[in-house]
Order: sequence, then C-alpha cells, then structure tokens
Amino acid sequence: MLDPERYLETPFGSIGRTGGRFGYVAYFPKPIPRSLALASATVQRLADAEAALGRLAGAGRLLPAPHLLVRPYLAREAVASTRIEGTRADVGQVYALAATGDAPGPDVEEVLNYIRAMEIGLRRLESLPLSVRLLREMHAELLAGVRGRERQPGELRSSPNWIGAPGATLETATFVPPPPEELADLLADLERFAHENGPPPALVRAGLLHYQFETIHPFLDGNGRLGRLLVVFLLVTTGRLPSPLLYLSPYFERRRDEYYASLQAVRERGDIDHYLQFFLTGVERQSNDAVDRAEQLLDLRERYRLQVQAATRSRAVAAVDVLFAFPILTSRVIEQQLDVSRPTALKLLVQLASLEILTEEEAGRRGQRRWVAAEVLRVITADEPA
Repeated sequence: MLDPERYLETPFGSIGRTGGRFGYVAYFPKPIPRSLALASATVQRLADAEAALGRLAGAGRLLPAPHLLVRPYLAREAVASTRIEGTRADVGQVYALAATGDAPGPDVEEVLNYIRAMEIGLRRLESLPLSVRLLREMHAELLAGVRGRERQPGELRSSPNWIGAPGATLETATFVPPPPEELADLLADLERFAHENGPPPALVRAGLLHYQFETIHPFLDGNGRLGRLLVVFLLVTTGRLPSPLLYLSPYFERRRDEYYASLQAVRERGDIDHYLQFFLTGVERQSNDAVDRAEQLLDLRERYRLQVQAATRSRAVAAVDVLFAFPILTSRVIEQQLDVSRPTALKLLVQLASLEILTEEEAGRRGQRRWVAAEVLRVITADEPA
C-alpha cells in the first residue's frame, strides 16, 4: 500500500491528503522542471542515446520506402505495449487477422486499437498540435469496444484512480495519482512543455514527458499505452525522427519491474537520474535494434525485387513491397493494396511462391488460401538482444 513515509518533498512533487470528508492520500506532482543537474553517468547515457537515435533518423531518411518499415515496427510496439497491460497477443496473430479479416479475440483487438490510435494520432498531427485534445481522440480509439470501454474513453477522469495489485483499493494501492481537480493545471503544463524548445535536450524532454504523463494518470484506463506513444510522437514532432521508427515498449516489457521501479523512484525520492538512465538506455538499444532490422529487411527487399524482375514482368514487383507490411497474406490483402482483381492477386501470390519468396500455408477457417513471407516475419518477430 502507499506509504507516505517513503515520499520526500522533491522538485517533482510531494505526498498529501485531499480535502473534504472523504479525503485520501495521493501524490501531488509539481510542474515539470525545466532545469536539471544530471549526473555524469546520465549525461553519458544521453550521448550514447543521441548517437543511436541519430543513426536511426539517418537510416529513416535514406530508406527508399520508409512506410514499409513503419507498419512492422508499429506492430511490435503495439504487441509489447499491450502485453505490459496484461494481454497475451503476439505479432503473428495480428498479421494473420489483418490478412483474413476474421473477428479478433479480445487481446488482439486491444493491439489493433493501439495501432489505429497511433495511426489516427499521426494523421491528426498534420493539422493538430501535440495536445490534450489529440490525446483524448487517441484514447477514445484505444478503448473503443475493448476492455476498459466502460471507463470513459476519450474523457479525462472525474474521479480518483490508483495503481496496485489486482483487487487493490484506494486504501491498499501502491500509488495514487493526483485528484481530478489537479488535472487541468498539470496537463496545461504538460502541453507547454511538449512545445518548448529546450533545454533540456529532446530525449530528456521525451523521458520527462512520459514520466509526468504516467504520474498524472489523466484517464481511468489506458494511461500506460498512451504515455508510451507520447515518446515517439514528441520525437517525430520535434524532427528528431522522420517517421515513427523507434519502439520502446519491447524494452519496457522485458524489464517491467525495473520500468515501474524507475518511475516510482522519481516520485518517492526525486531520483531522476535512475529513471533517465533506464529510459535513455532503452532509446539506445531500441534505436540500434531498429537500424539492424531495417538493414535486414531492406536486404531482403532488394533480393526479392531482383528475383522477381529476372523471372517476370508482372506486377509481382509491387507485390513484394506489400509483403513487408503484411508478411501473412491472402488474395484479399493484395487486392486491397494494389487495387487488382482477385484472379490477378492470386496469380501474383502464386508467382511469389514459385520463387520461394512466399510459402503457402493450410487454408484458414473459411477456406481462404494463405501465404507467409517467412524470412520477413522472422526478422520482424525475432527477439531483441538482452
């Protein structure tokens, strides 16, 4: 349970009791500090993370077709982020359902909602700044029709919430975010911070933005998933990334206990260095991982295109690009992506299978023929190094 004795008064906030007859103990964040004295170890982590992010951004700008990589990376991010919240979906299931159009189970539907929320958010960024309004629109999509849909999708909470073990109450929670009446000022500060031009550096700002959002916990559900999306959104809007190629959730998922402990260390002791070192290490590792996967996928793409061009003059070359976004395919996917008839789509799939680029699997539940780009799927789903 929340122990007030563990909390110090720090530049990030303090513990306190809400007013009124039914007052309760909660954490009251302060506005995000604009000036930080970082430990030398944190500064070194920042330098390493900046270098790795720079390589990723450079790779993204040089990609002949960056959209081919965004969807695979987003699928990994969505699966890992929802797993942190307790789902059990995997990337293969997501791709299989995208191919067949079958109705998803609850866990996969949460992953698909996450993907849609991010895609909607990225489109809206073209006309809407990174703001609470944007987050509310994304939140509405995130919880549409899934677990948590009764918890005010798209609406800021008007009641307390808390973090703890299953079945925890306000009295037994391990952490209680600020009361609802504090949200307006805290979120206004969050918005201002997102649009200020340093200091601190962009990656530190991204880490602070994520920390503060998770600490405010402005929605009744979905805060973790939305807060992790905030990181890549800030890096895209500030021009640090040309497209959303960084995915941090797999790193957070593998180190879930350390992730939560690092957030809590800031709240209890103001230990921002511990949290930022964890966060920046994740940026470095995931940036390097993203570059490695990009190189492998682009090598495959080039090899496949050369194979197809040598064997046929059909639209199979265009179909090669589709299988990087959809490594599990049916004719339905090719029809939709290339705007061709079903016979043409089937012909293209059979051609790619004859070149051993695709492998035909057993038909789906409705008798649909399915093909898998096994090498592509292997690169996308391979575990990151520890």
